[in-house]
Amino acid sequence: MDTDLSAAYARCQELHKCHGRTYYLATRLLPAWKRRHVHALYGFTRYADEIVDRTEDLPPAERAARLEQWSSRFVAGLHGEPVDDPLLPAVLHTIAVFDLDRADFASFLRSMAMDLTVMSYPTYDDLLDYMEGSAAVIGTMMLPILGSSDPAAAREPARQLGFAFQLTNFIRDVSEDLDRGRTYLPDEDLAKFDVTREDLLAAKAQGRTTGKIRELIEYEVSRAQAHYEAAAPGIGLLSPASQACMRTAYALYGGILDAVAAQDHDVFVRRAVVPQRRRMAVAARALLTPPGSPVAVPGPTPVRR
Repeated sequence: MDTDLSAAYARCQELHKCHGRTYYLATRLLPAWKRRHVHALYGFTRYADEIVDRTEDLPPAERAARLEQWSSRFVAGLHGEPVDDPLLPAVLHTIAVFDLDRADFASFLRSMAMDLTVMSYPTYDDLLDYMEGSAAVIGTMMLPILGSSDPAAAREPARQLGFAFQLTNFIRDVSEDLDRGRTYLPDEDLAKFDVTREDLLAAKAQGRTTGKIRELIEYEVSRAQAHYEAAAPGIGLLSPASQACMRTAYALYGGILDAVAAQDHDVFVRRAVVPQRRRMAVAARALLTPPGSPVAVPGPTPVRR
């Protein structure tokens, strides 16, 4: 592997280790030759997210221009043109090695562009349209790297796991997203529980939730749990060497929902996290679990009506 390509993979691994602690821990359970390709996908998605979310001091038009310029370099690389970029060579190499679907990357970049202009989603179907690109395609990008005994059957569970992980993030990060002017919880769900955006902002300012917001969050947790349930059968369809990794990721992300429930669905009092001791125990348990064993779905927790 040439020096530039090695450096690009190293840069992607650095981003993954720094910003994706849960998933990075799970990735360490993969065979060594697969890890760098997972790092490459994470680096690609994280860098695009950095352009969108870590440049709030820039005007929206300039942020959009930066994303477009970077996307154009990526597309040029897909067409075989030389790419001067610290991490794109790694993802381009990974795409070539596994013949990944280019349409998944186009869908992902479309969702990243939406984050520059779309601040809320009227319905869950609207949010699913966004998450198709921001989350479901990550599952289908990963599937060829992880390997499967039945890729066609594993595809939908992989998409559902992307939805589950993304919705878990949205539930945990309500407060942080408000800082960026965004609300990923659908407007129709807020209305269902008589919650307004102003109510969310007030709860954030006070550092504690209200009964109505608690019911809203509990409802969203149950929705995420449904995606985890739909994703569970897919883990047993993965290559045996990849199952410990995904069991760990599945359990740790699901553990975030457990942490939310443990603080009585108050996402403003503190950021829900899985303690380090439990993270290591989950990883160890996944290594000892025989391939093909059933996967425990997070929850359930009761939903107050």
